[in-house]
Amino acid sequence: MVELEHSDVRLDTQPRFPVLERIAHGATIYALQTIGKLVYWYWGWTSPPEIPPNIVKCYRCRPSLKVSIFFPKSYDSNASKALLPTVFTIHGGGFCIGQPQDDEAWNARFANMHNVLVVSLDYRKAPSYPFPTALHDVEALLLAAFDDESLPIDKSRVAVAGFSAGGNLALTACQLPSIREKVKPLAVVPIYAVVDQSLRADVKIKTRYYKPGLGPGLRSSPTDFLIKMVPMFTWSYLDPGRNLKDPLISPYFAPRDVLPPHIFFVSTELDQLAHETWCMANKLARRPEPPLSEKVGQEKPAAGKGELILDDERFAFEHIGEGGKTSIRWLLVPDQIHGFEHLPRLYFGAEEAFEDAKLKEIAYQKLMGQWLREVAWK
Repeated sequence: MVELEHSDVRLDTQPRFPVLERIAHGATIYALQTIGKLVYWYWGWTSPPEIPPNIVKCYRCRPSLKVSIFFPKSYDSNASKALLPTVFTIHGGGFCIGQPQDDEAWNARFANMHNVLVVSLDYRKAPSYPFPTALHDVEALLLAAFDDESLPIDKSRVAVAGFSAGGNLALTACQLPSIREKVKPLAVVPIYAVVDQSLRADVKIKTRYYKPGLGPGLRSSPTDFLIKMVPMFTWSYLDPGRNLKDPLISPYFAPRDVLPPHIFFVSTELDQLAHETWCMANKLARRPEPPLSEKVGQEKPAAGKGELILDDERFAFEHIGEGGKTSIRWLLVPDQIHGFEHLPRLYFGAEEAFEDAKLKEIAYQKLMGQWLREVAWK
């Protein structure tokens, strides 16, 4: 890639799409939303979740949105009065699709693995509800759940996590004065999040490696998994003229002091969003930001099945500041695509590839929980 400065490849404001593109994007998104509702209904009827949430609640501030609560198996919600460290999670879907049900298995496993309370938040979807609706939905529900005296939330040990668009919402909600002053989350964990909406899409797709040697399935695709979806999601979520460098849209531009003291960035190597997150992690850790010409990850497939790479700073590093009061953690999951732990088996093309994904999901969940206990909540 030709060496470029970041300023050469950024957009200042959200452009207005041509009318035919707007019609096509709108028709596609609304069709996906309609089909998605039918699919979720069918799955709920034919294949109920193995580990459903313990409680599903609605709050008066957003009565149309559900909040799902997961207790660890070891916790007796009827008898115990002990408070639990709490992780609020936010699902992904490009701000347009997806449901909290997408994360049920992840949430239940994490609650049991680390003996924490997990609270899953929903939000209304674009294009019917563009920015900043989702952000303020998350804010309202997070505050409502935090104030809910029926939940055993240890208010001194709170973290916010999110997947993809939910990772963006986690980083942006934590900047809001209401969350900073009342909830005071000690940590935020953006998982393959979109953190920089100002970088052009045609640049992002050149910042990662493509690995045809990984065999059948989406991991070896010569194109990025998100390449066709990103324009639709962006058009849906952001009105023309929006400042793309607004930290509530692109948290890459957020000042360090408005973010939680501890941040654990998780990205996937085969993802056009990984490089921008890598840049943000380095920036906040006061390390040199990698240029756009330096691709994230490595060209060859990783050697070990189901293993993370923790001895190579391209894949993992940790910066501890202020005597442990602040920290930045970076983790790049090798040889996996965006949303890998949520994708059905058939997307992987081979059983071995699917097993690799499951092992890496569990591995990063273990690291994340250990980091929360030993660093952020210490």
